[in-house]
Amino acid sequence: MLSPDCFRDLRLISTGDDDKVRPAEGEAPRGMDKNGQAYPEPSTSENTPKRYLTRIERTLMLYNVEARGIQRVSPEDRHDMSKLGFMQIFLLWFSINLEAVVLALGFLGPIVYYLPFRDSALLAVFGSIVGILPVAYIATFGPRSGNRTMILTRYITGWYPSKLIVVLTLIIFLGYLLIDGVVGGQILSAVSSNGSLSVIVGIVIVCVITWVVSTFGYSVFHLYERYAWLPQLIVLSLLAGVAGPKFDLYGNPSAGLSANVIAGNRLSFFSLCLASQITYAQGAADFFVYYPVNVSRTKVFIATFAGLTLSSAYALVVGVGLGSGTATNPSWMEAYNVSQGALIVEAFRPLGSFGSFCSVIVSLSLIGNMVPPTYASGIDFQALGRYWEKVPRIIWNTVAIVIPMVCAIAGRGHLAEIFTNFLALMGYWVSIWIAIVLEEHFLFRKWLGRGWDWEAWNDRTKLPIGIAALVAFLVGWVGAILCMAQVWYVGPLAGLISQYGGDMGNYVGFAWAAIVFPPLRYWELRKFGR
Repeated sequence: MLSPDCFRDLRLISTGDDDKVRPAEGEAPRGMDKNGQAYPEPSTSENTPKRYLTRIERTLMLYNVEARGIQRVSPEDRHDMSKLGFMQIFLLWFSINLEAVVLALGFLGPIVYYLPFRDSALLAVFGSIVGILPVAYIATFGPRSGNRTMILTRYITGWYPSKLIVVLTLIIFLGYLLIDGVVGGQILSAVSSNGSLSVIVGIVIVCVITWVVSTFGYSVFHLYERYAWLPQLIVLSLLAGVAGPKFDLYGNPSAGLSANVIAGNRLSFFSLCLASQITYAQGAADFFVYYPVNVSRTKVFIATFAGLTLSSAYALVVGVGLGSGTATNPSWMEAYNVSQGALIVEAFRPLGSFGSFCSVIVSLSLIGNMVPPTYASGIDFQALGRYWEKVPRIIWNTVAIVIPMVCAIAGRGHLAEIFTNFLALMGYWVSIWIAIVLEEHFLFRKWLGRGWDWEAWNDRTKLPIGIAALVAFLVGWVGAILCMAQVWYVGPLAGLISQYGGDMGNYVGFAWAAIVFPPLRYWELRKFGR
């Protein structure tokens, strides 16, 4: 039976009243503190929302559903390494990233940015590696702090500015769920007989399965990811084997384009692949808060980096190959014009009915990528404030899957536009946030010896005011806007590269924030002492 250590040992009395609870051995009776002194009973009015929320939480514990939200996981509540281990970290990230959306991202190099196979593959792999580095470092804060990533943000930006980061993080997570839902629905629809299963129904199927896995919480989530990677790896290897001979390895879609346009396209595709990985940083610590506080940070970093790098490199290169093949295989281009999911199904076509089965496995692989943001979103909603915190995680978990499911159904015909616009736009602010986090940690916590008080996660009087972080964040955004290159807007500095621009928003936003933050943070510490 899966039972996270953080659950209290409650035993319900079979008296017909679900709210009567017998305390576990060693606990004080209800209505008394640990010293045996009576304290006032809370209101038990049938109409109080608090009473209903309490009943929901007790029901969750009865069925071993994780009820813990944003509360810090204290050292005594952590799991031992024999239960988890560093291999679990590697497999979790490997499973998360080895899926259809990363494949579809690889399509864009040859098809949208007109880059040959070699250029696309190299840019995709190295762009993702640059994005993975900060993700691996943020993951190390999970064991050392016991706090979720958005609670860590309170220590960086302060109580009120952190709410802006939480909202942007929720937009990232829900946006990724939207993209995953659309691709999964497209694949299930394409593999059905004559499209008898609509994309809408496919989206609903993928989202419902995701909700079930993520709702049970930390233990089931980790258990699922521990084994989900194996069928995903098998079918992607089969895809590479059956479709590989049709990859256009030597074609040059850039022929006829000016050198400036090619340079801009290379920069934009590199930035897009970077953005697709760096956004994992917003939830990286969430998945390891139950690891022991003294666990090796170096090994956590290496396991995270290796899991994400190997899976993204493999899936991206196969995706680039499929994208390149559309130039020489009319049936592939025809399928791509239907949807990205249809191209994957078409590539499996030589395997017949078994290929259809493999396509279904690819679509279900998206669940492994959808569970983490759904799980993290259910917690991050609580980080918006004290009233939000009172709502059980399972309710926010449901909200976090319903919203993107509805949006995926509405935007199912515009996936490529969502990819190129949404991913890069979200990557800008995450890069800015990373710059502020790194400088706060290395300059003001380690170098100045101020350290971290992880128990102060919910005490606004012990957290930074947030002026320095907020100003640096806004200045970084100005730099990103001036240097961004999207279909709907090309910044004046990005436009200097070519008429289509070259996306430099991630790098300039990071640099400007990194320049502005240190002097402002030093002033803030001198002025307010925190």
